[in-house]
Amino acid sequence: MQGRLQGKRLSARYFLEEVAGHGSEGCNYLLAVDVDMNTVDGYDMSSWDRGYGDFVMRPDMSTLRRIPWQEGAALVFADLVWEDGAPVLASPRQILRRQLDRLAERGWGAYVGTELEFIVYQDSYEEAWNKSYKGLTPANQYNVDYSLLGGARVEPLLRRIRNGMAGAGMYVESAKGECNLGQHEIAFRFTDALATCDNHVLYKTGAKEIAAQEGMSITFMAKPDEREGNSCHIHISIRGRDGSLVMAGDGPYGLSKIGEHFIAGQQAAMRDFTLLYAPNINSYKRYQPGSFAPTAIKWGVDNRTCALRLVGHGPSLRVENRVPGGDVNPYLAVAGLIAAGLHGIDNELPLEEAYTGNAYASEAETVVGTLRHAADDWNRSTLAQEAFGKEVVDHYANYARVELDAYDRAITDWELHRGFERL
Repeated sequence: MQGRLQGKRLSARYFLEEVAGHGSEGCNYLLAVDVDMNTVDGYDMSSWDRGYGDFVMRPDMSTLRRIPWQEGAALVFADLVWEDGAPVLASPRQILRRQLDRLAERGWGAYVGTELEFIVYQDSYEEAWNKSYKGLTPANQYNVDYSLLGGARVEPLLRRIRNGMAGAGMYVESAKGECNLGQHEIAFRFTDALATCDNHVLYKTGAKEIAAQEGMSITFMAKPDEREGNSCHIHISIRGRDGSLVMAGDGPYGLSKIGEHFIAGQQAAMRDFTLLYAPNINSYKRYQPGSFAPTAIKWGVDNRTCALRLVGHGPSLRVENRVPGGDVNPYLAVAGLIAAGLHGIDNELPLEEAYTGNAYASEAETVVGTLRHAADDWNRSTLAQEAFGKEVVDHYANYARVELDAYDRAITDWELHRGFERL
């Protein structure tokens, strides 16, 4: 649920003889634990009462690829199914597959690109842990946004990551510096939605592994400090099976009617689906005025102050959702984008005029400000129930409750610094 890779390392012989054709079992608590792998209450599909049995990891052989940064290794993604072959509905990859099936019923497919930002530190992960993540040394000491010099300072690491991902079958486009100290972004070519999400989580894991091999560390946390956070802008467009354009047309802003409805759906469902875009307590710290993270639920043409930004022309026309951060689970977020767009299309929602100017200063409805509010909106949402089903809604509402309960019990440094002596 946290958008990280979990699984097993198998010998090549055993994989070929046993797993490739039949799958491998794993404890179903993998979709019912917190980030620390603690068993927690409230999940219907997996619990002590149910005995914490297995589900089946069924390999999707189309995803098999070599992993250059791990000697002699290959990786394959798996879909989660029960012993009888039924899909595990709460599995993020299955949730996305269901929304892609809804598109396919109309003869459409989704093309997606994700833009992950991260911060590089000179400290290893072990050193960072031992320092309680305080006093870490960022790879750059100043804002290196678009700076070739700043990027060159960490180019050996960035080059290893780029080449590793290319060797794993990804189409690397570029690398650039960002605003926060030590912050960078590596961009990849868009492709079909499921492949993009698979590539996203492999890249995130691989970048951390390569950084660790170099004695450094990388974080994709949405807001690791009080400067600019790590975003994950998600670009999406809809096309026909034959590659025909669906969103582009001869209407205003180069949109078709379907394109207009698709964006209107994104806007209308933003608060209902924010939990899918911002799944953690820390996610909501990004949404600050003037930070390039959105606060206003508006859309605009190439306007980075809006939550939704229309970019490109003709075949490249797409909408960018700027709400997700670097901590997002891409499968859940893209499933949300598709479900929101289909809501707009099926109900022929009208698209308001594009916003021009500074949306931070507008009086528009704002992005949800806390995980608690996002979870409430998700749990009450008729749209979420219709798009994803009660089992999925309940499962991820419980995910949020678990996070909130853990946070509410924690004593933070902020509390200690303010209250230990002076209160």
